[in-house]
Amino acid sequence: MDIKRSGSRPSTKPSPDYFTGAVRQDPLNEAPEPARVRAVLVTFEPGARTAWHTHPLGQTLIVTSGLGWAQRDGGPVEEIRPGDVVWFPPGEKHWHGAAATTAMSHIAIQEALNGSVATWMEKVSDEDYGKGTKG
Repeated sequence: MDIKRSGSRPSTKPSPDYFTGAVRQDPLNEAPEPARVRAVLVTFEPGARTAWHTHPLGQTLIVTSGLGWAQRDGGPVEEIRPGDVVWFPPGEKHWHGAAATTAMSHIAIQEALNGSVATWMEKVSDEDYGKGTKG
């Protein structure tokens, strides 16, 4: 058994190459091999979001607070709220983040494949981001 005490690991700021706006990540779990699940609590300030990306084995988001937006490539911008659980299948291009005027936090759960949990792509343009429902 391994217990990670709340507050025992520092928060981090993700790379600005893959995120727009103010974002904080708090690690929850990174299972040792041969397990490959990873989980992180991600907090997005209003207007903050990920770049477009995919996950080799998919990703689950559990929204814990606030109001957010998520979009898969070719689909509409969808509103996500506390208690919502979002699944992105392996290889599905998508982004997620806070609404324009409201912060949002979610737990992101994904599995590593050959050490990688994501493939990052271009940033979401302000024009595309603005297509979300104003929150």
